[in-house]
Amino acid sequence: MIRIENLSKNYGDVKAVQSISFSLNDGEIVGFLGANGAGKSTTLKMMTGYLTPTTGNVFVDDQNIIDDCIDIQKQIGYLPELNPLYFEMKVHEYLKFHAEIRGVKDSEFNEALKRVVNECGLQGIVHRTVGNCSKGYKQRIGLAAAMIHDPKILILDEPVTGLDPNQIVEIRSLIKKLGKEKLVLMSSHILQEIQATVDRIIIIDQGKIVADGTSEELISDSKGLTKLKLEIVEGDENDIKNMEATIPSIKVQGINKQKESIMIQIEYQNASDPRQDLFKYAIEKNWIITEMSIHKRNLEDLFRNLTLTKGDKANA
Repeated sequence: MIRIENLSKNYGDVKAVQSISFSLNDGEIVGFLGANGAGKSTTLKMMTGYLTPTTGNVFVDDQNIIDDCIDIQKQIGYLPELNPLYFEMKVHEYLKFHAEIRGVKDSEFNEALKRVVNECGLQGIVHRTVGNCSKGYKQRIGLAAAMIHDPKILILDEPVTGLDPNQIVEIRSLIKKLGKEKLVLMSSHILQEIQATVDRIIIIDQGKIVADGTSEELISDSKGLTKLKLEIVEGDENDIKNMEATIPSIKVQGINKQKESIMIQIEYQNASDPRQDLFKYAIEKNWIITEMSIHKRNLEDLFRNLTLTKGDKANA
């Protein structure tokens, strides 16, 4: 288990990460989201011991990153955003180089090589030069290097950046498989990919944690409200305004007159469902309903709401 306590990182007057705290459990796949400059990579680098925190600490079981950095790094496999590959080396040479740094040698390395080649799907390219491999294979090679010492924790910074849709699906399947055995923390700008891969999402904005939970928990409206769009023909604006008095569970948020129809924005509590009452009201007023649809929030809506500035939200 990893425990982050009051972790901060300052660069002069710039507060990149501001006293954040959260815990990660064994066997979890956790997505770490944030806009550019939000503090994602800085946090991951502090968790792996590549950066020293200004304040706070990272605990892995009974050890901490300040006093036990080397011991903790032995338990972590880290794939940074910029995959540090040596293009002139053969794939097996590159993996052997990483293994020897980790103290994995001789027969132990041979077993480790078989394991990561199988897990990362590197069969057929082990003797190929790294620079001659595709982008997808390069990501797999970087992941194999992070896994060569069989760590119990994997920290992946933007592991699917630059991959095509087929390659993304392959890496997603691999990460899901690894998540059954290891704690996996991954950051990504591809929101749909995070939603499809992880068990839990943490969102950071301007160095602070602004959300933490499953995608279902975070997407459900915190105010408990549902938005409904109703499009009608031959409606009267006074009748629209009187809807709230007839159907108290709804609130009309907007009326937009179009060329041949009227678009009505309605809001109501999740616990109630006024659609039957709205339909009956429409029949009573001789309206023709051309659309009645519920707007469901998605991860993109949530992310934008949490990370856009007030000015940006007003213009969105």
